[in-house]
Amino acid sequence: MKRVIVAAVCLLVTALAGCQTNGADTTGGVVRTNEPSKGDVTSFGDAFDGVKTVSDVEYYASDQAVAEAKNQFRAENYGNAGALFFKATQLAPNDGGAWMGLAACTDRIHRFDLSDRAYGRAFKLMGASPEYYNNVGYSYLLRGKLQDARSNFLKAYELAPNDPTVANNLKLLSSSVQNIER
Repeated sequence: MKRVIVAAVCLLVTALAGCQTNGADTTGGVVRTNEPSKGDVTSFGDAFDGVKTVSDVEYYASDQAVAEAKNQFRAENYGNAGALFFKATQLAPNDGGAWMGLAACTDRIHRFDLSDRAYGRAFKLMGASPEYYNNVGYSYLLRGKLQDARSNFLKAYELAPNDPTVANNLKLLSSSVQNIER
């Protein structure tokens, strides 16, 4: 009985494999994306007209969480903002902006262990951007590591010399060096 089932499965797989192509390679060797061509039909025999595909999606699931997180961050509700950015990173793990927001929130609540991990993930996704170096510099400023802060602010300045946020953070750094508060 077992041999009959194995033989039937092999026959079915062979038949289905033969159904994958029509003998003419119209793609030129390029793997097709999920975008349907005119006249293609779904598995149920329906036309693709009216069916949303990836390029038709107007927003991602994490967009609402990121927007609300930014509002919470501006209102200085860093814990709430961090929770929403974390939710956004779970909904869209490759969203570098959500990881940067999460890192900034955890900086503000002095959870630098978490912010370091979030910055690491953001760097892998976004690369060496002025925003990245500026935020990491500010993180080091909050920790009191002024040399590391300066190094990152200067990297951000090299990438975006006209960015007012970077310029303001460099001024903030110089004033914090001159005016030590205990």
